Amino acid sequence: MKVLMVGSGGREHALIRSLKKSDKVTEIICAPGNGGISCDAKCFPVSANDIDSIVALAKEQGVDLVFVAPDDPLAMGLVDRLEAEGIRVFGPKANAAVIESSKVFSKNLMKKYNIPTAAYEVFDDAALALEYVKKQTKYPTVIKADGLALGKGVIIAPNIQSAEAAIYSIMEDKVFGESGSRIVIEEFLEGPEVSVLTFTDGVTIKPMVSSLDHKRALDGNRGLNTGGMGTISPNPFYDDETAQICMEKIYLPTINAMKTENRPFKGCLYFGLMLTKDGPKVIEYNARFGDPETQVVLPRLKTPLIEIINAVIDEKLSEIRIEWLDDACACVIIASGGYPEKYIKGLPVFGLNKYGQIDGATVYHAGTGLENGRFYTNGGRVLGVTACGKTLNEALERAYSGVNKIAFEKAFYRKDIGKVI
Repeated sequence: MKVLMVGSGGREHALIRSLKKSDKVTEIICAPGNGGISCDAKCFPVSANDIDSIVALAKEQGVDLVFVAPDDPLAMGLVDRLEAEGIRVFGPKANAAVIESSKVFSKNLMKKYNIPTAAYEVFDDAALALEYVKKQTKYPTVIKADGLALGKGVIIAPNIQSAEAAIYSIMEDKVFGESGSRIVIEEFLEGPEVSVLTFTDGVTIKPMVSSLDHKRALDGNRGLNTGGMGTISPNPFYDDETAQICMEKIYLPTINAMKTENRPFKGCLYFGLMLTKDGPKVIEYNARFGDPETQVVLPRLKTPLIEIINAVIDEKLSEIRIEWLDDACACVIIASGGYPEKYIKGLPVFGLNKYGQIDGATVYHAGTGLENGRFYTNGGRVLGVTACGKTLNEALERAYSGVNKIAFEKAFYRKDIGKVI
């Protein structure tokens, strides 16, 4: 099979390297890709959000399968367009991807079908939202932009002043663009967080191994929320009993709800969960593989990824058995100084070989370029250094050993991934 991967980050790099393990995958191309991805796939300078050009590229290259990895093209209907052109594609249609692209839709879905989540209210008027938070007596509170915001459209407000500031910045200043035209204000849940990616063909759902993301930029879970500074798998708080509860009360009810709403979800559905004293509750859904969770989940996958993808597309997921390694896995993100706000691009990266790799770990490229044989920074999150081990400590030791071999100006990373949880 010749596969086109749509996207340009660490998640896409991990997916490509996982697909390459199968001899059924003879060629992989990527649009637009990045410097590190270009060592594993031929890259084409086509934006993931340029629907017409992606469809044209798939036709020109005669691909057998398109894998749509990022959230924006899913929400924009790329899967619908490709299917209409008779091109085989992995990912949910736009009417199912709305489970991520609209927080209001997903919260209303959970309320309607009794799927456990935080209590909430929806506002499309800033004055009414401000009036609501002024009456609140319980803080912190959570304020979310309705639409997609690169994983950063959530603000945890510790008091009334910060809640008011968040409402102004999202709804009036439009810091997240039109994504902030509506907001969700919801109760702050407490407990360990869990990320669970699942494969689903719209009827059957099969969870992958669990993981734990570290969202905050700085050690000790301090600093701004980011797209993720590191991950570990398995999640130490997620046991078999919790998994069974989630299957019965969250995973299956969600898939069945989407089917009932005539929005069957086929692809990878991500569940962001909080394990509260009242049981597991949904924080958010994503309509695709998470980043950087993918970087620690896929290295543990024994079953060829391409076989699972085909089973999902053909609605035969119930017919295959998915196997996982018992090993633990850890990923440490090396980011550009200033991330997740302003940062410099174009800085040379030292320590990588000509394939963008190092000995002892796997390097997934999130934001790099490649010019004249030299890698340089081209994003906020630059590299994800990943390693497996028999224990989590062994995996972390190998990952951090890999991190120490890499350098670029103003690079920073969290030194407590897997430790402060």
